[in-house]
Amino acid sequence: MNDLLKGFGYVLEGVRLIRLPGLRRFVLMPLLVNTLLFGTLMFAAVSGFEQLLDYLLGFLPDWLHWLQYLLWPLFAVSALLILVYSFTLIANLIAAPFNGVLAEAVEKHLTGQSLEQTGHWRALLADIVPSLRSEVQKLGYFAVRGLPLLLLFVIPGVNLVAPVLWTVFSAWMLALEYADYPLGNHGLKFRDQRPRLHGRRLLTWGFGLTVLGLMLIPVVNFIAMPAAVAGATALWVRELR
Repeated sequence: MNDLLKGFGYVLEGVRLIRLPGLRRFVLMPLLVNTLLFGTLMFAAVSGFEQLLDYLLGFLPDWLHWLQYLLWPLFAVSALLILVYSFTLIANLIAAPFNGVLAEAVEKHLTGQSLEQTGHWRALLADIVPSLRSEVQKLGYFAVRGLPLLLLFVIPGVNLVAPVLWTVFSAWMLALEYADYPLGNHGLKFRDQRPRLHGRRLLTWGFGLTVLGLMLIPVVNFIAMPAAVAGATALWVRELR
């Protein structure tokens, strides 16, 4: 329980850190990416959701149409979780190099020590290809584990617990996603990061669940990505380093 609460606290610290004058400028590009991408995906999801539900209800006889009152909240929660996570994957793929620079700046603020890289924007350009490669590895990791979970949503009975399992999995993936930036700045590859986070599972889940919660809150979700990067950097400095 203590580690769960600590994970929650690191996300809140990330929110505080990105508001500091010396760090705000590193938040601008990820924030812009978040705003534009989430707005587009949300518009598409709202436009298609009712059509999808009507299509699915078309397979039921009239006397079972009362099930829509059960299906609607189930599909709404499931769709929202899938939307949030797909948004996160795409947004981080675009903003990955900027998030690495933000993590570097936050670590310098917390420790007073610069990393070996010199010059934020030169480091940003040099980090584009490694960052994209890391994001592709995470996409593969997600696909192998996430796609079987998605199948649970269409299995009667089992689909009632599918949103819970998806939430736990999403928390783990979000923690992996954002811890990658401070750990990657120190040369730790994705395959090396997982054992460190797995060794502090409750701390990791507490962090990931809190980030997921931020992403589900309208307007607040726009700062979720930079806050998570800053919070993960603080977690690295104080718990994992």
